[in-house]
Amino acid sequence: MSTSTSNAVRRIVVAPRPLRIAVVAPPYFSVPPHAYGGVEAVVAGLVDTLVSHGHHVTLVAAGRNGTRAQEFVQTWADPPAHLLGGSIGEVINAARVLAGLRLDSVDLVHDHTLAGPLLAASRRVPTVVTVHGPLDELADVYRPLGRTVQLVAISRAQTRQAPELNWVGAVPNGIDVDSFPFRSRKDDYVLFLGRHHPTKAPHLAIAAAKAAGVRILLAAKCNEKVEHEYYEREIRPRLGDDVIDVGVADAARKRRLLAGARCLVFPVCWDKPFGLVMTEAMACGTPVVALARGAVPEVVAHGRTGFVVDRPDELAAAILRTHELDPAECRAWVGERFSLEAMSRGYERVYRTVLGAGVTASLSGLPVAGADGSRS
Repeated sequence: MSTSTSNAVRRIVVAPRPLRIAVVAPPYFSVPPHAYGGVEAVVAGLVDTLVSHGHHVTLVAAGRNGTRAQEFVQTWADPPAHLLGGSIGEVINAARVLAGLRLDSVDLVHDHTLAGPLLAASRRVPTVVTVHGPLDELADVYRPLGRTVQLVAISRAQTRQAPELNWVGAVPNGIDVDSFPFRSRKDDYVLFLGRHHPTKAPHLAIAAAKAAGVRILLAAKCNEKVEHEYYEREIRPRLGDDVIDVGVADAARKRRLLAGARCLVFPVCWDKPFGLVMTEAMACGTPVVALARGAVPEVVAHGRTGFVVDRPDELAAAILRTHELDPAECRAWVGERFSLEAMSRGYERVYRTVLGAGVTASLSGLPVAGADGSRS
């Protein structure tokens, strides 16, 4: 036997074992959603990709299971969309998760709901929580929970809003890029896609399109009281031949509208932690014109996949420049950074970090209120 052979070292790589993951979805729409439901779309894509990677997933959700999850716990037979905007739907959903989810069959719980994290301290397994909402409200929920919840941000901008929280990672939302049709030649309209709500500001999108002399289509949800009031006050008076309300778009129509638009106008008026519709537009080769709030500068590559401006009065000029951008670069940008594969790998790293750290659901170390209201 030669020296080189005798001194050779055989390296054995052991693949990490598959995980058993319970994924808890919000209760208001099915998973995946038929139309509106950004969080539900993210959950569906994550579940299917985790299963394709060999993990065992238990989906806890309303309606029917439309994913590849091996197990399903139904919280509502019919998703209670009419309860969206209130608190009772979340509370009932949390109670049903507590009653229906068997913790002896999972390694960790990944919760995407608002009230669900309140259950974390009662579990023997870690609870990973994706923070989908605005931290100006949610920080007061997560702060008292301390290390009983392992928080995941969906952008770096989100963590900067409350750096003292127990962040264990930042994983941008992902989409199924291949499910979005790519078009390099566009029709002569711009698109607003989302909700009729003051913080989404479709009235600013309308004003920008009018100033640019371009027709705008509005595909937006309008079923909550605040949405109806905003629509009647700000949108209905502006409708006409150049401002067309096409209603809520289902998954197929949304893709057609996004693919055909000159650009998506995203005049968000709050520090939104992500903005899934921007990635969906760019996947279709459609650039985004947006205000620089929250995570927008992280999602859109200014001057390459869209234009990010500081003031509403700059949106019109940006719309007129979108012909300078390459649709192929828009799609490539999303494929590299915001795919389901990228998202699922990010969460797998978070799961293994949390489990490797031996995280337990304990309130020890947090201040506890005494019977007299004092804190010890």
